[in-house]
Amino acid sequence: DGRFPIDRAYRVGAGDVAAFARDPVAARQVWSRAEGYPGDGEYLEFHKKHYPGGMRYWRVTESGGDLGAKQVYDPAKAEGRVKAHAEHFVGVLSKALAGKDDGVICVAFDTELFGHWWFEGPAWIEAVLRGVARLTSGISVETAGHALAESPPSRSIALPEGSWGEGGGHGVWLNDNTRWTWRLVYDAELRMSEAVRAAGRLGGARRVGAGRILREMGRELLLIESSDWQFLITTAGAPDYAERRLREHHDTFRRISAVWERFFERGGLSDEDGAILDAIEKHPRPFAAVDEKLWWGESIGNERA
Repeated sequence: DGRFPIDRAYRVGAGDVAAFARDPVAARQVWSRAEGYPGDGEYLEFHKKHYPGGMRYWRVTESGGDLGAKQVYDPAKAEGRVKAHAEHFVGVLSKALAGKDDGVICVAFDTELFGHWWFEGPAWIEAVLRGVARLTSGISVETAGHALAESPPSRSIALPEGSWGEGGGHGVWLNDNTRWTWRLVYDAELRMSEAVRAAGRLGGARRVGAGRILREMGRELLLIESSDWQFLITTAGAPDYAERRLREHHDTFRRISAVWERFFERGGLSDEDGAILDAIEKHPRPFAAVDEKLWWGESIGNERA
């Protein structure tokens, strides 16, 4: 109704959290099933692959059309569509910000869209950024933090509970088929919290040893907490894989947690437990640079006090 324009930030409630509203017009250019750029007939078709190599040789041709009717992909034509769509998107941005001195357009996308589902997506992003840079109207690309610092919120709003999932709720992640997964998540979170509080009572060399163990617990906890497991179970995308991965990460977490408990009781790390950690640390996985202090925070300070 115009009382709360979407081109600026707002405080959420009485706290220090700020929020930007996603611009529906700009977002629709990519996300709309009917109008979105990724559905253009010249772009690479994601769903059709050559067997057994798994290569993609076909273009979208007709969005929603039968896979058997897909025509051969032409990179040159796809490149032309990238340029056209980037120019169109820059035009959408320019129109939305025309005549405004401090307006902000927030358009949020899943990163996996670019290059995964939409093969030409990264080239489109580059073309959009270059197109904005060539403008003389004062439009610039900024981080949300910079935009917030330049134009702090002056009004507060109340945000209802919601998500990006189907229906705007949390049913994709919490339902009868995924309820058991949260018992594993909460078990790991509780054990991590207890370990953090106990670590606050340590000092010297034991503190160093505790950090090594807590880092491994933290890495495994982050993997357990991945929302992809519940998503894959609910959508039937890969339920067996998701269940196996979640259980494996939880089992590994419990092994590290047992190492922590013995470390805390004995005052040091045994050779056997050191070998367990050595083996786990050799596994290739994300979060290699995770800092155990992320979980220490106030709990350590409270223990010291």
